[in-house]
Amino acid sequence: MAELLKGALVAKKMSEELLERANKLKAAGINPTLAILRVGENEADLSYERGILSRCEKTGVTPRRIILPADASQEAVEAEIIKINEDASVHAALMFRPLPKHLDERKICELLDPMKDADCMTQASLATVFTGKGAGYAPCTAQAVMELLNFYGIDPKGKNVAVIGRSLVIGRPVAMLLMSANATVTICHTKTVNMEEITKRADIIVAAAGKAKVVTASYLCPGQTVIDVGINVDESGNLCGDVDFDAAQDIVGAITPVPGGVGNVTTAVLCKHVIEAAEGRV
Repeated sequence: MAELLKGALVAKKMSEELLERANKLKAAGINPTLAILRVGENEADLSYERGILSRCEKTGVTPRRIILPADASQEAVEAEIIKINEDASVHAALMFRPLPKHLDERKICELLDPMKDADCMTQASLATVFTGKGAGYAPCTAQAVMELLNFYGIDPKGKNVAVIGRSLVIGRPVAMLLMSANATVTICHTKTVNMEEITKRADIIVAAAGKAKVVTASYLCPGQTVIDVGINVDESGNLCGDVDFDAAQDIVGAITPVPGGVGNVTTAVLCKHVIEAAEGRV
């Protein structure tokens, strides 16, 4: 049976360390504050928001919720972003995406000050991920993968890593972070030929395809570490990842469960970004 790489342990350790840092900031008169901008009542957003609020409480971060109706105008959403930029008491911001289809999401994202961009909304932040220089932060989920590997002592240096998925939200950013950690990375996607052969040669697989149980036993080999970033609903209505967990756990050396894996770490990374932004004001 594979070792379970549980995210709760990672998040707990991070939260304890972040709370200490937050308390130091507060002693210096700085209250680390996160603006959370939500448009509408999407259930996935509400679930994530609850997780963020819980993590903020554990890390000493003050959340400031900004809620707009689903039919909010482009001008109304842009106005809130501008307010966040101008509010010195707000250190970082998160906006739930995707936005309702009538809104120009890219234009709204680009209005945010990169220094307050806690989840890689802006092109400037994305450039930082790819170049290693500049303002902003990596996407929280991509960074959560790195935090999880570090906690469990899995060093990507010199390892062959297969990243399944090429989105700018997870796939490509996590590939850049892994390369910065001196891994040799292959990005696989829907047009990849002989993907199973590539993944079988990998020491580490990061599954970020966004499709339930697409990574089957034929993709895997003994001793691998599998990081499953996917959050899907299977045919029975249960949460599952991109990896067929039941098949994988009898083959690989270590694997993250879904739920209970990377997702638990993501909110801790978000709070880490807030506290780092606040520390930049000291």
